[in-house]
Amino acid sequence: MPPSHDERKFVTALARGLELLRAFGPDDTLLGNRDFAARTGLPKATVSRLAYTLTELGYLRYDAELGKYALDAGVLALGYAFLNGTDMLTLARPHMRALAREMGCSISLGCREGLDMMYLETIRSDSAHLTLGLSAGSRLSMLTSSMGRVYLAAMTPTERETMLSDLHDAYDANPAALRNVGWDALQSGVDKAIESYKREGCCYSFREWHEGVNAVAVPLRDVRQNRWLAISCSGPSSSIPDSVFRDEIGPRLKQLAARLGGQS
Repeated sequence: MPPSHDERKFVTALARGLELLRAFGPDDTLLGNRDFAARTGLPKATVSRLAYTLTELGYLRYDAELGKYALDAGVLALGYAFLNGTDMLTLARPHMRALAREMGCSISLGCREGLDMMYLETIRSDSAHLTLGLSAGSRLSMLTSSMGRVYLAAMTPTERETMLSDLHDAYDANPAALRNVGWDALQSGVDKAIESYKREGCCYSFREWHEGVNAVAVPLRDVRQNRWLAISCSGPSSSIPDSVFRDEIGPRLKQLAARLGGQS
């Protein structure tokens, strides 16, 4: 479901086509019409027409033997155009690499994508023992990840209210997507994160996004593109306790975000 929008300007057919492309996850190579329908909630006849159109335009490739679709070069071209225009990535990479090495964890830079957060880059320390297989293009929950929470916290109250309303609607449509966590618990986690951001300038997720992962995130203002990004650090809760994220990693991330924001 897309965020709140102006119905007078919204092109539903275009949105549905893009939903098909978004149906592919980091581990998906091929999807069929049945997969598209299940993941988007669109009727199979609509899915069939959209998939055909996207194939004709070069965004999908059809495998006749398997009867399934793969992403094609048109999507890759859009991705490269986006990444090439993200100067912040170029600025951030060496700093992220140095901090990941020093703290023995993973450092990620992300942006909002619909109702999720999406990794633009992830750099892992060689000594990090916990790897969840997340890389550029992976999505995280806005509600349970430190990156999503800090993005919400950095919004204006009006923007955040609208976003939480959209997230609530999406939750009602598919509560199992968040491992059957109740909405009240999710809302409470966000409220605590906002208070944490007001006090400390960062947000945490201690074993909430993933039972074995601790994380902290700070907002990063990309002035050139007039948008908020988020930079996070995550690591195994078994070897990097909450206190290290609060006392050491959080302050370092804030320094990094201030340095990068000043350069942009």
